[in-house]
Order: sequence, then C-alpha cells, then structure tokens
Amino acid sequence: MRVIPKGRKNYLFCWSELGAEQLGILQSLLVTCRLQEINPYHYLVDVLQRVSIHPASKVEELTPKMWKEKFGDNFLTSDLA
Repeated sequence: MRVIPKGRKNYLFCWSELGAEQLGILQSLLVTCRLQEINPYHYLVDVLQRVSIHPASKVEELTPKMWKEKFGDNFLTSDLA
C-alpha cells in the first residue's frame, strides 16, 4: 500500500482533476493486483490485448480476481518485451 504515499507529491502534476481521478483508478487497479498476488505487468498486457475481443457482457471476467481464476495460468504476452 506504499504506492499512495509515494505519489503524493506527484499528484501536484496531474494537470487536471480528471487526470488525478484517472491516476487514482490506475493505482487502485495496481494495488488490487498486488493483493490478489497477480503480476500487474502481466495483467495489464493481457487485459489491454483481450479487451477488444472479449464480449462486453462478460466484462467482469477482466477484473483482477476473476481474471486470475480464468486467465491467470494462460495469459497473453507482448511481442515487445
């Protein structure tokens, strides 16, 4: 949970209230991944690739907890890294 105190000074440079809100959402997602013992990098790479082909009616499967159960063992990887 050290992510939030480390970012306090950085929040001054979000440029807008919307930017600060988006940063909060991203940090919450990363902390949730850590609490579920998921590598945040693997999760984000997989979800960002999968979101365009995944049915909208099953979007809850892309939340960290359900993602770990369904895709955690066979996640998509990036060609770049």
